[in-house]
Amino acid sequence: MRFMILVKADKNSEAGVLPDEKLLTEMGKFNEELVKAGVMLAGEGLQPSSNGARVKFSGSKRTVIDGPFAETKELIAGFWLWQVKSKEEAIEWVKRCPNPMKGESEIEIRQVFEAEDFGAEFTPELREQEEHLRAEMSKKK
Repeated sequence: MRFMILVKADKNSEAGVLPDEKLLTEMGKFNEELVKAGVMLAGEGLQPSSNGARVKFSGSKRTVIDGPFAETKELIAGFWLWQVKSKEEAIEWVKRCPNPMKGESEIEIRQVFEAEDFGAEFTPELREQEEHLRAEMSKKK
């Protein structure tokens, strides 16, 4: 099972305040544990929303909205992609994580859809296309 682990933003991360050396060291050790355990597939911090944009869809119309975005508690400051056996295992790993922010913080855990989750709607042709795309992506690493 794959899970996306989402580190929620706070006022400091949205202001562009970077983590200090202590937190970078702690996160580096934690990431090393994840890699050694075969859990971590990817992970990155994200720039503040002031450097981002959103694209709003309404039928065939597209509207670009430049950041920053309100509601800091709804924004993401970073992420991991993990391969674990269960949601419970993902929770246990998150509980071992250093606090990513100076004060209170929150990390969200969301399961990633797998091909078999889509049932008959995900036809053999669509599955083949997906496998081809994943193979192409892995060549670019």
